[in-house]
Amino acid sequence: MFTRIAVGSCLAILGMAVSAGAADLDEIIYAKELPVTQPVEIGSGWYLRGDLGYSLKTDGGATGYRIFNAGPPVSYGAGLFNSSSLSSDWSGSVGVGYHFTDYLRADATFEYSTGEFAGTTSSAAPCVGGPAGTGCASIDTQSVEQYGFMANAYADLGTFVGFTPYVGAGAGVTKVTWNTLNSTNRCVPAVGFPCGAAPAGTSNPGQEDWRFTYALMAGVSYDLTQNVKLDLGYRYSKIKSDTQFNFDAATAAAGATGGMTQDGGIEKHEVRAGLRYSLW
Repeated sequence: MFTRIAVGSCLAILGMAVSAGAADLDEIIYAKELPVTQPVEIGSGWYLRGDLGYSLKTDGGATGYRIFNAGPPVSYGAGLFNSSSLSSDWSGSVGVGYHFTDYLRADATFEYSTGEFAGTTSSAAPCVGGPAGTGCASIDTQSVEQYGFMANAYADLGTFVGFTPYVGAGAGVTKVTWNTLNSTNRCVPAVGFPCGAAPAGTSNPGQEDWRFTYALMAGVSYDLTQNVKLDLGYRYSKIKSDTQFNFDAATAAAGATGGMTQDGGIEKHEVRAGLRYSLW
């Protein structure tokens, strides 16, 4: 009798313990989910870039100029260059950009390039200091420097086996510095009017100013590594027209005002190559 009571008591106590343990286990299994800390990528989407460009074609050098007549009355005429050209070889840029999505990015760049203007003129009037009745011909050269800032936006058209074609457009400002125009003059004799000593060369001061600039781009990038892309493309750019050179000091002292000529707006067709490094 005592044995049955003891066994029953033990079974009751064991049942209570099992029930309590199951309750504790339920609390563990069905406990509220703890928050999980997600890693955050610092600087994700930012990139650095550097590019070199080579001009296939550059246009925009002056084709004509103003001629001052002290009078009286004061007047201005027009002259034309017999030939004129503007050449430019290498350009460079560096910048920083940001990927907004896999298909849209933008960057800001600092740009630098140089160029050279060459022209020839001829006139029935004598060179400065030349004998009356003779004419004058000149060979003119003038260098130009350009640096400025551009804001650019691009549409990436999808990546295929590492290649990503894109199109883009940009706008900004460029400081154009035309240096001194140097002219080598040559006396042109006429019948009965021989040339004497070779005429002296002349010079005209260049103009420096900031100008609006826009650009259109298209190309393709290739994934060299996860963070480095090779960029090959074409860019068309146009810098607004403004004064190229002014009247020389003697002509300005005689009353000439305003610029002597304007360029036609510097226009370039370039092939460009560069690298983009993603700051992951």
